Amino acid sequence: MKCLTYLGREGPPDLPTAASHPFYARLNRLFAEQSFDDFAEQACRAFYADKMGRPGLPPGIYFRLLMVGYFEGLDSERGIAWRAADSLTLRDFLGLGLDEAPPDHSTISRTRRLIDVETHQAIFTWVLERLAMVGLVKGKTIGIDATTLEANAALRSIVHRETGESYQEFLTKLAQASGIKTPTRAALARLDRKRKKKGSNRDWKNPHDPDAKITKMKDGRTHFAHKAEHAVDLDTGAVVAVTVQPANQGDTTTIDQTLADAVDHLTAVKDATKAPVAIADEIVADKGYHSRDTVLELQEAGFRTYISEPDRPPQGWIDQHAERDAVYANRRRIQGDRGKRLLRKRGELLERPNAHLYDTGGMRRTYLRGHANILKRLLVHASAGNLGLWMRQTFGVGTPRGLQDRLVALIALWLTVSAGLTAALTASVAQLADHLLDRAAARHQPASVPVG
Repeated sequence: MKCLTYLGREGPPDLPTAASHPFYARLNRLFAEQSFDDFAEQACRAFYADKMGRPGLPPGIYFRLLMVGYFEGLDSERGIAWRAADSLTLRDFLGLGLDEAPPDHSTISRTRRLIDVETHQAIFTWVLERLAMVGLVKGKTIGIDATTLEANAALRSIVHRETGESYQEFLTKLAQASGIKTPTRAALARLDRKRKKKGSNRDWKNPHDPDAKITKMKDGRTHFAHKAEHAVDLDTGAVVAVTVQPANQGDTTTIDQTLADAVDHLTAVKDATKAPVAIADEIVADKGYHSRDTVLELQEAGFRTYISEPDRPPQGWIDQHAERDAVYANRRRIQGDRGKRLLRKRGELLERPNAHLYDTGGMRRTYLRGHANILKRLLVHASAGNLGLWMRQTFGVGTPRGLQDRLVALIALWLTVSAGLTAALTASVAQLADHLLDRAAARHQPASVPVG
């Protein structure tokens, strides 16, 4: 498979090289030291032919491009391709010379479709292993939280699951059945206003993205969305698992898959690195994950829970003694000193990945369709976030923008100090000059001028 590139190189002697950003240069050196490209080549070998047609996009470049989406805050593969074509820094990060064309967005999309989810999971686990080797994965206390991603699907395009008719056609039939032979748009709007539960996921779907579900976003809008759920190491802030699930499913339902993925990843990291990594001994979550069945299942599976309990009236426990004991034990833990510390830390470290991955990272609205495609992008996106932790420990900053902000702050500090020193020096010189003038005036009294 001929996919190797001159990543992290000075370039062929007869061609100039692009300017390099210190952050990306250091990240490429880390990749070279840990043989990232060799691992990516081996993991993706089954998806490339040895000798057939046009050479494909090398795996190392493909995964770097998706990581650029996180580091540069780009939401779409078109934006990533455009940025790679426009930036000399990213050309150097990708190992492209000035005479080489960066990959087009269609090449990125086709490569993503061909490489399966398991390979993206392998890249995510590889990054976790490197974090565990430097002590950034502890695994003892795992926090779980979820957020919604706006889907690339419009409500006006919905169709009925059984008949396949559009919403307009469905309303027209209802109006005709109620006695309105030729319903107008205003009549349809009045009829629709009186209906209850008209946006049910049980009856409607988007034909272009069946995985998207109608849900209420955090800003109050109703939209098609997906649910992204994370498991985060509360000792270090590393994301140890990420899943994409239907947005209409509750937290108590989706926690099973996310926690299972977290356990699998931590087990793989422990076996591969022999590092002192625990396997999710403690689970911390907000009150959306609290139910008597969930708490009991987690306790029976060997997890120690710290799940916030919502305000509820007194409950009955007839024939549910095991559930009662599990809920009461969880309540005692969250009311203790350690439980309160963990819940405060949950608010700090679990909300941070949401802000970094989706707000500044550009994934709050996804332009991909289907859970598999979104999960592929999100796995590499979260891997880049974990790489930011690694870079912050070794380099002092976790993103290229963080380095830029630090430089701006340093320049501002230098200008402030310089201005203060200049002002102090000017005041001292003026004070010294006044003192000398006063002494000269005291020694030599000016001659009096006769009047008249």
